[in-house]
Parts: sequence; C-alpha cells; structure tokens
Amino acid sequence: MTDRPTGTPPMIHMVMVDIAPEQEAAFNEWYENVHIPEILACPGWRSAKRWLVDEGGPKYAALYEIDGPEVYDTPEFNAIKGFGPFTEFVANFHRIRLKPIPGRPGDWVVAS
Repeated sequence: MTDRPTGTPPMIHMVMVDIAPEQEAAFNEWYENVHIPEILACPGWRSAKRWLVDEGGPKYAALYEIDGPEVYDTPEFNAIKGFGPFTEFVANFHRIRLKPIPGRPGDWVVAS
C-alpha cells in the first residue's frame, strides 16, 4: 500500500486452522486456487505461503507478508476475508499478527 514509509519491513499475518476431515481435500483445493489468489489481489498483501503444523497447533498454518494493519480495512479484503464455503467446517481458528521489533531490519538471520 502506498501509505507505508519506504523501507518499512512488512508485518506477518498468520492464520492457523483445523478443517473437518471430510472437507480437507476440497478445502485445500479452494485455499490454494481461490483464496490465496484472491487475497494476494488485495492491496498490501505481499506474499502467502501455507504450512502443515508439525507440533503445537491446528493442522494448517498460512503466513502472509502484509504492508501493515491498514490492509484489513480495504473493500477488497473485506469482500473475500474468511473461509468462504468452508466456514462451518473450520475449527481451532487462530490469527496472530506479528510486527517487526523496533530498530531491527526485519530480515531473516542466515546461518553461515
């Protein structure tokens, strides 16, 4: 989005969910082919990646790089947010929003 200061590191928007087993295949197809493209078409949503949780949470996690909290207030996001046709089959929903530590560049530290 254009109102973020140049060089401001992105925030991370994390979503974790379980899905009813009988809906899992259809949910994964929808998430990959409908939901992620729709959300990345919204202003300020930079990237998305899905993960299987190995330990300590619901089965699925999605991490999104976002410009900042203002991305939640756009008409585009409000039109597509949520789990669409799978809402009634989602359980253990968690959303975590992470922001950079002040004074830190926000990049990954790479082992040498």
